[in-house]
Amino acid sequence: MKEIAFRDAIRDAMSEEMRLDKSIFLMGEEVAEYNGAYKASQGMLDEFGPERVIDTPIAELGFAGIAVGAAGNGLRPIVEFMTFNFSLVAIDQIINSAAKILSMSAGQYGCPIVFRGPTGNAGQLGAQHSQNFENWFANTPGLKVVVPSNPYDAKGLLKSSIRDNNPVIFMESEVMYGDKMQVPEEEYLIPLGKADIKRAGKDVTIVSFGKMIPRVVMPAVLQLEKEGIDVEVVDLRTVRPIDYAAVVESVKKTNRCVVVEEAWPLASISTEITYHIQRHAFDYMDAPVIRVTNRDVPLPYAPTLIEEILPSAKRVVDAVKTVLYK
Repeated sequence: MKEIAFRDAIRDAMSEEMRLDKSIFLMGEEVAEYNGAYKASQGMLDEFGPERVIDTPIAELGFAGIAVGAAGNGLRPIVEFMTFNFSLVAIDQIINSAAKILSMSAGQYGCPIVFRGPTGNAGQLGAQHSQNFENWFANTPGLKVVVPSNPYDAKGLLKSSIRDNNPVIFMESEVMYGDKMQVPEEEYLIPLGKADIKRAGKDVTIVSFGKMIPRVVMPAVLQLEKEGIDVEVVDLRTVRPIDYAAVVESVKKTNRCVVVEEAWPLASISTEITYHIQRHAFDYMDAPVIRVTNRDVPLPYAPTLIEEILPSAKRVVDAVKTVLYK
């Protein structure tokens, strides 16, 4: 085992796969000379050269299209968006091209691309740089959507994503790039579509994913533990496909559930999870499911307003106590 940061887990996953397969290359804004906007590609230009670690212009639609063309000609691109807020410029290539090729070719052609980069709030970045679009991409057949919550998961899931023959949306968080964790030195993979029980418990289930796990859910769990409340934490890890079975089995055990998500509440991943619980575990429920999400407004700049609008440990604690006692 070795302790590495989240950004190093991303770099190690890409580098290991590029050593194994010469058809894999990385492209995006500042990924080469600058070593990545968040230093997730540190040293990769020196190792793999400018033909496989490629700086692009600020033209997301253009280089996403190049990636689709490359994937159609036997290569396996990794595309880094400086933030998934900028992926909206490229959404036509992602949704109308990459996601549709397998179906529209009757299964004859895949489109092995990983689109990766940070998502969500990361401080005072303003409304245009603080959005979560996991549900947008998860709503698109033909895409897989991965949102890891720690360095160990990030490395294993990214390696699996790079090997997948389908386009994968791999969403990280700027505030987690420095998070450190013990990671095996030997190679390992984590299958897509498999949730993880981050903490076993018996009183209530919390379902979440991404940075909500370390930044919001686990602090709430520690506080609840001091009060004698035993929480089970289900980390989805991927939001397309979703491991519905893991969620339902946990809820059948605890009989109560809170779903935590950074995105807006309407048409969200938490909405889907809540529907599935009432559809498949209704007879086991002792209280309605409660969701803790971003408030339904664009994120402001003022730190006091940001704190009020984003999900917080306090809001999770209050939600857990509501499903337990009211």
